[in-house]
Amino acid sequence: MKKRIMAICDAEEGYAFRMAEYLLDKVKLPYTLHLFTAVEELEKFAKREEIEILLIAENAWRMLREAYIKQQVTQMFLLQESESVEQEGMQCISKYQSPEQVVQKMLDSIAEGSGWKEMPEAPQSSVQMIGIYSPVKRCLQTSFALSLGQLLAKEHKTLYMNFEMYSGLGELLRRQYEADMLDVMYYFQSAREKLALRLPTIIQNAGGLDYIPPVQYATGLKEIPGEQWLSLCKDIAAIGEYEYIILDLDDGIDGLFELLKSCRKIYTITREDAFAAAKLRQYERMLQLGELQEITEKTVKCRFPIFKELPSSLDMMTHGELAGYVKSIIKEDLYE
Repeated sequence: MKKRIMAICDAEEGYAFRMAEYLLDKVKLPYTLHLFTAVEELEKFAKREEIEILLIAENAWRMLREAYIKQQVTQMFLLQESESVEQEGMQCISKYQSPEQVVQKMLDSIAEGSGWKEMPEAPQSSVQMIGIYSPVKRCLQTSFALSLGQLLAKEHKTLYMNFEMYSGLGELLRRQYEADMLDVMYYFQSAREKLALRLPTIIQNAGGLDYIPPVQYATGLKEIPGEQWLSLCKDIAAIGEYEYIILDLDDGIDGLFELLKSCRKIYTITREDAFAAAKLRQYERMLQLGELQEITEKTVKCRFPIFKELPSSLDMMTHGELAGYVKSIIKEDLYE
C-alpha cells in the first residue's frame, strides 16, 4: 500500500523540529512525516513523491516556485509570520501559537473539507479488551482500572475508556476537554472515514496511559447501543495500533453485557460487607438467568486488602500498595 506523505518545511530549525516532534510523539497521524529546513530539498523530494499535506512556513514559501509546487501537493497550509500574507488556494494558520493549536486547526480543515482522501480499510485489530465492572459502588473500580492501564502501558500500547455517567476524571486531573467520548462516537457515526484525523487530537495521556476523555454530559450515553461501542473500539484499536483497551464500565450504558462478553478478562471488585455480598449474588443470579455464563467464566473477583495509602495523583497509579496488588493480577491473569 502506498504511503501517505505529510511534509513540514521551515527554515527556522527549532520550530520545525518542535512541530515534527509533537506530530510524531503526541498526535501520530496516519501519514509518513518528512521534515525539510531547506526549500531546495523539498523541491527535490516533490519530484519523486506525491505530498498529500504540506505545512510550510512563510519564510520558505517565499522561496518556492508556486506553480511548480502546486502540482506536487494535494493540500497546503501556510504558517503565517505576518498578518498581511494570504495565498489563494491555501489555508493560512498563524505560526505563533502552540503546536497543539496549529495541528488542531489543520486537522479541522482537512476533516471538514474535500481534500481528505478516504483511508483504506484498516487491517483487523488483535486488540485485547479488559472489562472492569462491579455492581458494588465505591469499591476503587476506577483506581484499579487506571493502575492496571498504566502498568500495561509500560510495555504495551494501551487505551483507557471510562463509561461512568459522572467520572469526575477531568476535575481530578485538573484538565478541561474540548471533546469527549460522545464526540468520538459522533465522528464515528457521521464520518467514519475521517475518524483517523479526529482521534489523535482528542486522545489524552495520564501517567503514560492513553485515554479518551469521559462524557461531560451523560444524557446521550444511554442512547448508543453496545454493538456501536464495539465497532468503535475496533476502529480506535486499528487507528492507534492498541494492544489493550481497558473498559471501565458502568450501569448507565446500553449494551453492558455485550461489551462484557467481548472482553478477554473481566475484573469485578467486591467488598466484605453484607450489602456488597448481596449485590454481587444478585448480579451473578442475573447472569445465570440470562444465560450469560461466558461472562462469569471470564470474571476474576477481586477483594482488596486494606490499603494504608492510595496514590495521591491519578497520573501516578503505578506506585504503592494498590499497584503492587494489580501487578500480581497482570502476571497471573494476563500473561498466563
